[in-house]
Amino acid sequence: MASSMPCRTHVKKRNVKTNIRLILFPMIICVLLVLVQSLIDIELDKSKYKCGCICVNNKTRCDDSEKVCGVQYSVQIQVETCAVPNPPEWPPLLQLPAVSCKTTASCSFTMLFTANNHSFGQSVSKNMFPSALTMNYSDNMASLAPNVLGSESMTEVNNLHEPAFTLELPIYYLQTQCPKKNSGFSFPYQIEGTIEQQEIKCAQGIHSWRNSSSEIDTDLYKGYYRSNSEGRINEIFSVFDFLNSNGDEFNVTVWYNSTYKDNTNLAPTTLLRIPRSVNLISNAYLQFLRGPGTKMIFEFVKEMPKPETPFRIEIASLLGSLFFTWVVLQLFPVVLTSLVYEKQHKLRIMMKMHGLGDGPYWTISYGYFLALSMIYMSCFVIFGSILGFKFFTLNDYSIQFVFYFIYINLQISLAFLLASFFSNVKTATVTAYIGVFGTGLLAGFLFQFLVQDPSFSRGWIICMELYPGFALYRGLYEFSQSASGGNDWGTDGMQWKDLSAGVNGMKEVLIIMFAEWIVVLFVAYYIDQVLSTGSGKSPLFFLKGFQKKSLPSSKKLSIQRQGSKVFAQMEKPDVIQEREKVEQLLHEPTINHAIVCDNLKKFYPGRDGNPGKFAVRELFLAVPLGECFGMLGPNGAGKSSFISMMIGLTKPTSGAAYIQGLDIRNHMDGIYTSMGVCPQHDLLWESLTGREHLLFYGRLKNLTGSILTEAVEESLKNLNLFRGGIADKQAGKYSGGMKRRLSVAISLIGDPKVVYMDEPSTGLDPASRRCLWNVIKLAKRDRAIVLTTHSMEEAEALCDRLGIFVNGGLQCVGNPKELKARYGGTYVFTMTTYSDHEKDVENMVQQLTPNANKIYRLFGTQKFELPKDDVKIANVFEAVEVAKRNFTVFAWGLADTTLEDVFIKVVREAQAFDTFS
Repeated sequence: MASSMPCRTHVKKRNVKTNIRLILFPMIICVLLVLVQSLIDIELDKSKYKCGCICVNNKTRCDDSEKVCGVQYSVQIQVETCAVPNPPEWPPLLQLPAVSCKTTASCSFTMLFTANNHSFGQSVSKNMFPSALTMNYSDNMASLAPNVLGSESMTEVNNLHEPAFTLELPIYYLQTQCPKKNSGFSFPYQIEGTIEQQEIKCAQGIHSWRNSSSEIDTDLYKGYYRSNSEGRINEIFSVFDFLNSNGDEFNVTVWYNSTYKDNTNLAPTTLLRIPRSVNLISNAYLQFLRGPGTKMIFEFVKEMPKPETPFRIEIASLLGSLFFTWVVLQLFPVVLTSLVYEKQHKLRIMMKMHGLGDGPYWTISYGYFLALSMIYMSCFVIFGSILGFKFFTLNDYSIQFVFYFIYINLQISLAFLLASFFSNVKTATVTAYIGVFGTGLLAGFLFQFLVQDPSFSRGWIICMELYPGFALYRGLYEFSQSASGGNDWGTDGMQWKDLSAGVNGMKEVLIIMFAEWIVVLFVAYYIDQVLSTGSGKSPLFFLKGFQKKSLPSSKKLSIQRQGSKVFAQMEKPDVIQEREKVEQLLHEPTINHAIVCDNLKKFYPGRDGNPGKFAVRELFLAVPLGECFGMLGPNGAGKSSFISMMIGLTKPTSGAAYIQGLDIRNHMDGIYTSMGVCPQHDLLWESLTGREHLLFYGRLKNLTGSILTEAVEESLKNLNLFRGGIADKQAGKYSGGMKRRLSVAISLIGDPKVVYMDEPSTGLDPASRRCLWNVIKLAKRDRAIVLTTHSMEEAEALCDRLGIFVNGGLQCVGNPKELKARYGGTYVFTMTTYSDHEKDVENMVQQLTPNANKIYRLFGTQKFELPKDDVKIANVFEAVEVAKRNFTVFAWGLADTTLEDVFIKVVREAQAFDTFS
């Protein structure tokens, strides 16, 4: 097991250039981002993005005395970058809940209050709202301060701009009662020399008593909207609890709505309009003590001065979520196509048939892809950090490592899972890339908006993150938001302490991905065992240890024999003898016979209206060590189906077969360690050399060190793959004959005790075929070889015994001489004359033997079968000499029965019997 661990690395070493290009892909992307960032920086250095001086009142030309410098409110993009040495003064506002007012008179906002002293609370709350609007048009902005103003606009992170005055939303002034005919008015104000207009409307301020704070809780948390008797909607904008306050002591709690405290995930906390509420209640209490003429006016609010800052857009942070999602997902098609390639070209099962178990295969493959992915992601982070992207430098590297490590493991596990359902590399590649780009687009243009929408259910967000692509995007989105905030506001990006923040989704993403990694990995292995490993396993294979033990083989044998005696009467004696030999071996096991097949059957059910077919029927066969058993038969006779069962590609329908005493139904993993296979079609890695193939499979057979090197060199020399540097050429550049010789060398390396060769000499020239035959003859001395071929010459030269298969059944078995003697028994006499003398030839043959059988006739050429018991060769020669004196003889010949004649005869008899039956 341990010796096979380096195999994956050895197989993949020819992909070094491809892997280097893959690893350099993040660097290319980062360099591209740097170039894009440089172009953006050049654009942002233009004058329209810089702080400067402009003419007021929309003048195109003006004197320097008429210019205003600093923040230009007509150029909104300059607000965040320009120096503001003297920020503007804004009137204090209440934060009002959003409400749709069809008419001015319908607008009302509710304030709840409670107190231990009811009369005190009522008296103070009456002083909250004035009964009329007071304005001093000589100083418009200052005149707004005594009034109770509020806005539905959301605040920002600073007060350089008051959104209530810059957005197209009205400002409300709250009174105890609005005029019946009140459509509001346009309020002019001047900021930095620019005159603007602001709409101001009246809204009724309602103070509503509650008996206790628990009742307030009910109103706040069981229904935000409350309908009054007039059908209007009362909006609660603030709550006051006077507690134990009285004329001597002022103790109050102010409740406010903090829903919009954080407008965006991980953004710095926005300003809150709480001071106006505190001033409102303080002013009401002061009027309760000193009378309505006493007021504590809240004049204005003002932001702190700020220096000029450059306007920059961090392209990596802005595009990170979508762009980097695609970069990370590029690994998925690489892993998936590599796995499907090995499956499509049967390289996986080829490795398994030569001893590489599922456990080592998964360990080696998973480790290889994990190492490649970690190098890829490390280069991604390192290149990005070297180039100065805040996306990487501001966020804690340990968080990035944990996030990427968990995700690439999940991605590899997912690739293993999906590889079980693909059998074609092109289909897998197209599907994978559609998934990559589709995931990025859906995440960027749908999922992100749902994440940013505070009204969208968090539970549904978590459900969507169960899809690994969305989980990846959410994690990168959190990194991007942290990097953007850190770049703009000087924070430290994402730290471990930030994961506990309610708006940060990184914690849930890590938990989801880790749990999915474990689940998907186990599911992938389970499905791989059931669907993709040769003949597959039972869906309940993991319960094998708890299942009841099967009946002893002797009991099963007696049961099987009951159904096979009828057919036995129609079998040839040699086939019956082979069956009896198998029965004896099953009752008296011996290590001399490497292969024993006991009533082996393979039935394919009918489909689409076609009847079912027995590919292999009632096969009894025993092949000892040191024997090469040849399988002959027409196409479709069942030879390939038999080999497929023996090497574990398909399961037998019934019966059993034993290799070195191990049952193919239950112990294929053990059988693979002592088995070699030369398949009908060459299963080779095109990127590996012949020598590397033999080194790879030699390690699978537990060959190491000098023993492995010696075995590889010997195999290359024996099969004529050593000269001219052929051994060190990539297999993809080999001719068909070279590939066949390499496949034979692979099947024999490591001294396997059982070897299956499916037409090994196909495509070889005569010299190479003769060389291959010599290798097989030497190899069969200490192992059992099962060989299929269509060459009768090859069968006679290599095989100790032959079996002829027709329609899935074994028709005869024996060595070539026995078969020719048993099924031949005739000479083949051929003579060519003029057509006029064909009758004379027939008369001559009838004189030799009346039992002659004419088997061929064409334009004067005739062939006859002459029983050996009826004629002598000398008599044939004498008859021909007499015939030559009577008519013209162009050619004649007498030949013994060939193996090809035996094959044709057996096949015809079997097919005729099947047709008759």
